[in-house]
Amino acid sequence: MVPGYSQVHQTVSEIGEVDSPARIPFAIMLCAVAACIVVFAAAIWLQSIKAGHSAVAAYFIGFMSVSVCGVAVFAYPHPLHSPFGLSELVGYQAPLVLALTWRGDPRFRTVVRLSWIFFILMWIAIALNLGTLDRHGALWAFEKPLYGLVQRALFVVWFGWCAVIGLLLFNSRATPTGAVEANA
Repeated sequence: MVPGYSQVHQTVSEIGEVDSPARIPFAIMLCAVAACIVVFAAAIWLQSIKAGHSAVAAYFIGFMSVSVCGVAVFAYPHPLHSPFGLSELVGYQAPLVLALTWRGDPRFRTVVRLSWIFFILMWIAIALNLGTLDRHGALWAFEKPLYGLVQRALFVVWFGWCAVIGLLLFNSRATPTGAVEANA
């Protein structure tokens, strides 16, 4: 819908920026994504309570939906677009929070290990994305031609973690003991 748009070179926000022909569909899609994140957060909250763990990871996940809605409503170049985009950094910490709050529970050993792995991948993707803060630095010079891909790496890691953890926890419900290890 955006003539000449390049997923390799351009940011995701440019799809739904003010005056873009894709502005409204993009905002609707982001709000639908935010709704899916709320469903995932609710599932993590419920599983945390059932397992006797802190539900704080669910709040980090749920916070991501607020950030995503803010990015949708306040399209680039609105002054609130970037603060809402940066606030996603809070939600991106959910793998760490889940790993810390569920550690030591043998039923969720695989979930915790994978959350640690995704946390490390998330911080690598975050570090690469923060290269934009130093527009004269070597990192930015290297990644500028591919910044669309660099930015999307964050989304791939975040939604990859959501999908993997969601599937593991969903599959664990089918086992007699409810242990994730049986299906991992």
